[in-house]
Amino acid sequence: MKPIIHLHSISDINKFVKGVTRHPLVAVIDFSKIDEYFQEEIRVSCDFYSIMFKNYCANKMRYGRQEYDFQEGSLVCIAPKQVMTMDSEIEKRDDMMGWGLFFHPDLVHGTSLGAKMKDYTFFSYETTEALHLSDKEKQVLYDCVLKIQNELEENIDLHSQNLIVSNIEVLLNYCLRYYGRQFITRRNPNKDVVARVQKVIRDYFQSETLAKKGIPTVTYLADKVNLSANYLSDLLKKETGMNAQDHIHYHLIEEAKVVLLNSNKSIGEIAHQLGFEYPQYFSKLFKQKTGNTPHEFRSLN
Repeated sequence: MKPIIHLHSISDINKFVKGVTRHPLVAVIDFSKIDEYFQEEIRVSCDFYSIMFKNYCANKMRYGRQEYDFQEGSLVCIAPKQVMTMDSEIEKRDDMMGWGLFFHPDLVHGTSLGAKMKDYTFFSYETTEALHLSDKEKQVLYDCVLKIQNELEENIDLHSQNLIVSNIEVLLNYCLRYYGRQFITRRNPNKDVVARVQKVIRDYFQSETLAKKGIPTVTYLADKVNLSANYLSDLLKKETGMNAQDHIHYHLIEEAKVVLLNSNKSIGEIAHQLGFEYPQYFSKLFKQKTGNTPHEFRSLN
């Protein structure tokens, strides 16, 4: 396996693409002006956020377990510390256009955007869950990038960080909107995912896996349907009003109700049967979801 090229700073990525560092914490790179041909496969990890758009099919890229070809008009957002693997092939064409926005977490620390970064869950999506943009959407995002680029070309002053961060926040908010649109336009495939998730949960609860391995995790569900955990939760929230964890808890509580009403097992025995290491955690969750403790539910019914 090839060693990982670790880019610690914005200066590092500018050196990587032979660019100029205009700001220590943020960079905009025009992909049409750099040579993306690599002699061999490379693996890259960064300590900063990466947002990349290309209007052409370029290097095959693997991110996590998935392999992905940049499709025309697709946007990929990658969180710090993720490893990207890029192959050496690229198809050259005259109208190649693309850009990358890279910013270090230190840029947004202590700002309103810094407090909101956890809400932009698309940074933890797989590359196969990229955002596919319309021509209008491409232009809106590009306008945001141009404003950041123009600000970087100005002399740094007291207003520079606020203006740059504000424009990054606008861009990320547009990405949220466009991902919301994409969830809607992919409603039929999404419904298939919902059905598959429901089956995975039902099969898990009906097998001996629950008692042996405990309550299924969101990551377990996501792996079963070949999605990232965050993408799956966001998809389920859009389609059903409940995220992945909510779905797990719903089936867990329904299973608990059946056992409570159809057996004489103690609450502790039922808790262990349902995968809880500590019965008090089961009782707490049951009351939170039903309004009654397991004892109260059994007595009332």
